[in-house]
Amino acid sequence: MNTRLNEFRVSNDAVDDAEELRRRLDEEGYIFIKKLQDPDKLLALRQDIMQVIRTGGWLIEGTDPMAGIADVTKQCTEPDIEYPAVYHEMYKLESFHRAGHWPEVIQMMEKVIGGPVLSHPQKIARLWFPKYTAHTTPIHQDFVHFQGVYDTYTCWAPVGDCPAELGGLAVLPGSHKINAIHDHHFSLGAGGLAIYQEELNDNWVTTDYEIGDSLIFHSLTVHQALPNVTEDRLRVSLDNRYQSTRLPIAEHMLQPHLSGIYPFGWEEVYKDWTSTDLQYYWKDMDLEVLPTIEDFGANGFAEALELAGQGDEHAIHHLKRLIKRDPECERAQRAGDVLKNQSGHPEAVAVNP
Repeated sequence: MNTRLNEFRVSNDAVDDAEELRRRLDEEGYIFIKKLQDPDKLLALRQDIMQVIRTGGWLIEGTDPMAGIADVTKQCTEPDIEYPAVYHEMYKLESFHRAGHWPEVIQMMEKVIGGPVLSHPQKIARLWFPKYTAHTTPIHQDFVHFQGVYDTYTCWAPVGDCPAELGGLAVLPGSHKINAIHDHHFSLGAGGLAIYQEELNDNWVTTDYEIGDSLIFHSLTVHQALPNVTEDRLRVSLDNRYQSTRLPIAEHMLQPHLSGIYPFGWEEVYKDWTSTDLQYYWKDMDLEVLPTIEDFGANGFAEALELAGQGDEHAIHHLKRLIKRDPECERAQRAGDVLKNQSGHPEAVAVNP
């Protein structure tokens, strides 16, 4: 990332002033609050998550699971067919879903939004391997992924300390003021869609996150993940979304994360829970549900086909991954046709991390 990185503005001085918090969010597109979330609760959640990851074989045997020492030979990310075997087990954790409803988070989001809030059912965790930098989440706006309405907000928090080299988030202050969606293009990185850097300024802000720190930002705020350039540490973070209960929500945000590419339902998520208060909680709300906009993903896929036809290694890798994951689907068939027409390209394309 060859851009200038400055420090976040810290908004702890305004945590009891809802009007000022909203003013800062309107002006800068984000607010950053030190220790918003209880570090002890996050450490307990980290223990739950790391035990699942250890059982799944992603950590080096014999190391302390809390240290998150990754076996880099197991590198994978969300579109990889190997990923859900561990991610789905983590996703079943009641403690993981409950974190999106912690009182300190809900109360802050109510101040930011100015009334009762809906915590999106689709909770998200990012489990990010070291030395896998080609797949880092690229520059983007969240709206292309969760949709619904513009006035939806992400609350991002690392589950553990997250210095810059571990790959925290960086944002472009004020970038939401465009009040529109930038063109997004194919990317190998997480989410598969990226804004071209040359369309933006380079006044990025970030920090060395400590456990409990939380970053809240608007759905149009341009942001990206920094690459995890550590030797062996896995990055774990929470990536939850919130909106007013009075506003519409996109239908796919009522489903488990990644269920659109890997069959996985709430019945599996809830199977071993010890309580029922958060099971299907949104069904008791009178929510307006909007259809998912398919254009963003379709445009990215069309670009991947075109780039792969020109020999782009990232696009070829993306298409091969799609074919491996679901060889019978229509997109896989189209991807296969493009790859068959590739002459002189090696069967296995290595992507330099």
